[in-house]
Amino acid sequence: MQVTETDTDGLKREYKIQISAKDIDEKMTGRLQELGKQVKIPGFRPGKVPLNVLKQRFGRSVMGEVLERAVSDSSSQAMSERGLRPAMQPKIEITSFDEGKDLEYTMAVEILPDIEPMDFSKLSLEREVIKIEDSAVDSTLQDLAKANKTTRKPDAPRKAETGDVLVIDFKGTVDGESLPGMSGEDHHLELGSNAFIEGFEEQLIGGAPGDAREVKVTFPENYPNDRLAGKEAVFAVTVKDVLEAVPAAVDDALAVRLGESDLAALKERIREKIVSEYKEFTRMRLKRRLLDELAEAHDFPVPPGMVDSEFEQIWKQIEADREKGELDPGDADKSEDELKADYRTIAERRVRLGLLLSEVGRRNAIEVTQDELNRALFQEAQRYPGKEREVFEFYQKTPEAMANLRAPIFEDKVIDFIVDMAQVSEHALTPDELRAEMEAEAGEEAAATGAKKTAKKKAAKSKSGGKSAKAAKSADKPADKPADKKAAKPSKAGKSAAKKDAKKDS
Repeated sequence: MQVTETDTDGLKREYKIQISAKDIDEKMTGRLQELGKQVKIPGFRPGKVPLNVLKQRFGRSVMGEVLERAVSDSSSQAMSERGLRPAMQPKIEITSFDEGKDLEYTMAVEILPDIEPMDFSKLSLEREVIKIEDSAVDSTLQDLAKANKTTRKPDAPRKAETGDVLVIDFKGTVDGESLPGMSGEDHHLELGSNAFIEGFEEQLIGGAPGDAREVKVTFPENYPNDRLAGKEAVFAVTVKDVLEAVPAAVDDALAVRLGESDLAALKERIREKIVSEYKEFTRMRLKRRLLDELAEAHDFPVPPGMVDSEFEQIWKQIEADREKGELDPGDADKSEDELKADYRTIAERRVRLGLLLSEVGRRNAIEVTQDELNRALFQEAQRYPGKEREVFEFYQKTPEAMANLRAPIFEDKVIDFIVDMAQVSEHALTPDELRAEMEAEAGEEAAATGAKKTAKKKAAKSKSGGKSAKAAKSADKPADKPADKKAAKPSKAGKSAAKKDAKKDS
């Protein structure tokens, strides 16, 4: 094998590789002889088939197999001998080959950069620790009491209000025809629950026992039943009774109904749940700060092919969001060129951070165990009740899908490793204080975005020396969009405020 380096440009390498005809012929003969011991050909005993017969019958297919293996083995050997770590699959192009002649091909490969991680002990990070007050637990208890409410007749007959439960008979028609599923008797309907088609419950507010009402509604265009989609329906409704909802008493009986021994145990479970949810949310904020610090502290070249691949994935999502009318508000007034420039910057940051975390994991022997992978696979399968077996089989047969399942586990383990080495201070605050902090951050970000837009408009109006407005953007580098940019405010019950963002940082 002869290897000649033909091009070196940053992280790009290109080689011309030549394998002698003699070597190809030897590989061809060896493979045919292996095949001759396995195949059965009339007139010949196994292992006694002449080489020329084997070549005549199987030469073409065996040659393809030999060439593929020769290219694979020689390209791997060439990279190994030169200590190259490929960032992506090399691009191979056969330039010359004919029977009895040398095999020549070119190999273009992008290599991983040399990465020197910073001293993580010099990182200073802040972690929020949420103080859960008794009022938050009590608020959740009240929600549980409402969810486990009972009904009773009002002390005195009265008209129905939102929140009441009506006992009704109903029969609906579309174009005068009664269709299956459009009628019922003694049905208990909570007004305001939106259990029925939009507009139905509102027309029953003010009803009293014995009332007969005609309710008109229009089914949505995307209604699952094609016979009802977009159609107007008329329901004849008889109100048989009006019941008022009564929240369950917050006591030991409610706790037992919810699977706890007493009210004190239920309160403790609620507190633990709230703490757990806020802990996950604040961990995400800590991770965002860490990634920002890492991005600021590391600047090394990244393989262009990896950036292109990452950008393509991001851009597909952006186009899908645009078609659905779900584009990020901050992107709505940008041109396609501006959007592509912004998201290519994000793609480059993602690749750089990904390579950095991968290098930290490699140097410190951080690995995802089979047990961790099995737990993740089990959780994924639980998302598809009744199809768990199919999910398991899919992941077992699809290495790429399994790699995608492993990646976030590996990333979290590396993040935890870095955080353990960093100087982390704790900042105790209540959920309300956290919301106020987030609102302030959002306001600062909005103000910064507004300032950038103003600067762009001024630059566009005053072109100097023939330079375009784009030349005035030196201080307007697009900021990355971290995982919790779209985070909603944490609810009083302590539910996680972080929306799953399609544009994650890593």
